[in-house]
Amino acid sequence: MIHETTDETIMADASRLHTEAPAAARHAVLDVQGLGKQVPLPEGALTILDDIGFRIEHGDTVAIVGASGSGKSTLLSLLAGLDVPSAGSVTLDGERLSDMDEDGRARVRGEKVGFVFQSFQLLPSLTALENVMLPLELRGDADVEGPARQILEKVGLGKRLGHYPRQLSGGEQQRVALARAFVTRPSLLFADEPTGNLDTHTGQAIIELLFALNADAGTTLVLVTHDDHLAARCQRLLRLDAGRLQGAAA
Repeated sequence: MIHETTDETIMADASRLHTEAPAAARHAVLDVQGLGKQVPLPEGALTILDDIGFRIEHGDTVAIVGASGSGKSTLLSLLAGLDVPSAGSVTLDGERLSDMDEDGRARVRGEKVGFVFQSFQLLPSLTALENVMLPLELRGDADVEGPARQILEKVGLGKRLGHYPRQLSGGEQQRVALARAFVTRPSLLFADEPTGNLDTHTGQAIIELLFALNADAGTTLVLVTHDDHLAARCQRLLRLDAGRLQGAAA
């Protein structure tokens, strides 16, 4: 049976969580220089990204926007070290990803990065609690259940700990995904169309919860979105057009 938590409950949870981000010296969490990506085709190389450069400081909230095919998803993959560039570099929290092999990039992701996806990406064979415990287990933490229970309580799912994804609504699944992303207290959170599979009202509630959790943790947030309302909530906007950065607004 699917249980749904009301939008009012989610909004109340978000309001309760919304506190001032912890004080920290601002520094570049992401430093991107001359980033390019090409893929070989029979008729010649296809340029997906060309000479992308920007800095994202600690605590920033940044939206990456652009039309389909503009290179947003490719850029996100490069920023997270899930793919390697054809040119240029990405330095994530002081570590240059392009100098690392896949094991090194995976280590950085495990230590410093959280992810939220449009399709939730929960493991269907694990309960909500087990899904949130998983990144802590992979990191080798001694206590995995305590922090997982605590953050699921924060997102209003304290009574859903033993539910499997199929027993949860879309909004509840995305709240589990948010809990999983924040439980490791990452330096940087990447969100790829986090409201794309949700109706308008549920999506708005998830947006409020996302920004409340982000402020509470003092995390740097980078998200890809087609949602103008969501993009407007961010401090900065990076717009891609045919693989080139068109400008950034503070």
